[in-house]
Amino acid sequence: MNSIKGVNGINGVHGHGINGRGMKGINGVNGHTKSSSRGPHILNVLEQRYDPKFYEAITAIMTLRTSYLRNRYIFVKGEDMVPILSGLGARQEDFESVQQISDLTGPDPTLDYRSVTYGRYCIDPETRSIRRLESQPYTLTVQEDYKRHDSGVPRTFDEAPSDMQGNTVVQALLLFKALIFHGVQVPPRDRLDYSSSRWVTIMFNARTHTARNQGIFGEPALEGVHSDGSDHTMTVFLGSHNMRADSAVTFMHDNQEKTGVQTWETNPTLIRGRVHHQHLLDTLIFVDHEFKHSVTSVHQQDDSYPATRDMLVVFTRRPKMSGHVSGYEDTMDLHPTAPLHVPMWLP
Repeated sequence: MNSIKGVNGINGVHGHGINGRGMKGINGVNGHTKSSSRGPHILNVLEQRYDPKFYEAITAIMTLRTSYLRNRYIFVKGEDMVPILSGLGARQEDFESVQQISDLTGPDPTLDYRSVTYGRYCIDPETRSIRRLESQPYTLTVQEDYKRHDSGVPRTFDEAPSDMQGNTVVQALLLFKALIFHGVQVPPRDRLDYSSSRWVTIMFNARTHTARNQGIFGEPALEGVHSDGSDHTMTVFLGSHNMRADSAVTFMHDNQEKTGVQTWETNPTLIRGRVHHQHLLDTLIFVDHEFKHSVTSVHQQDDSYPATRDMLVVFTRRPKMSGHVSGYEDTMDLHPTAPLHVPMWLP
């Protein structure tokens, strides 16, 4: 794979502090430092159809899709994601700026070690488009195999800013995911509308912090073994600072594993896979209802400085219907002030 011109820190450990700014981002400050912005753009995959790189990208995606159909999860190295996303139309400069979007995350309402932004999107095969939906509280429940102190609590997060939504790498990731799961049959979840052609996608940009001297211990999955109430889940590594190399390992578990137990308490015979996001754009996609999963802690490489880990976490499922365990249906109204309309190519 050719190197990414102008993209620094591809190995995911970028020195001390948070983007070189010391303790900023810990204990509720949570970034909000305005990085230099080139302005939002809209990816138009239809403009790429006369570029040979587009067809190379589609060939790579279809190969990965075959593996996804067979194994029900795929892990793609970042160095392999770059030509795929570029072939779909992601701009060169956005590969650098996507590493800065986590600076804009805001306080998590129930976790002191995490900052988040959040957006809801509709993937619509009929109109062949991805559109931004209006904000709605986010809820996961014990009945969906999510057992934590905030299970069943409606949570409201800072909304995805234009620097995140307008990044063509982020938009290409949404399109990539849609191409991977298009037409893939999954076990149905209760009270999701599988007669609908539309998909609701919830995208989190999450920064996890660890600062032991402040009593902050970053847990990418405090809930232990769990599911995410989704049909297809995607996790993408954006970068880290001062994070120990053995941090944040993801394990895939058989659904027979007990919900809520920590990784070290699990039955090794029920582990179905192990992946480790370490490099820019390392990407995992899996059928959420066919596995449970867990993620180990974030540790500091140097205890004198905080550690951070930046991810995109993208849940996609059919729309909720009346009577869903979360207590509400999905609103499908478009976002009134931050619209997005990305054309989508489907085979």
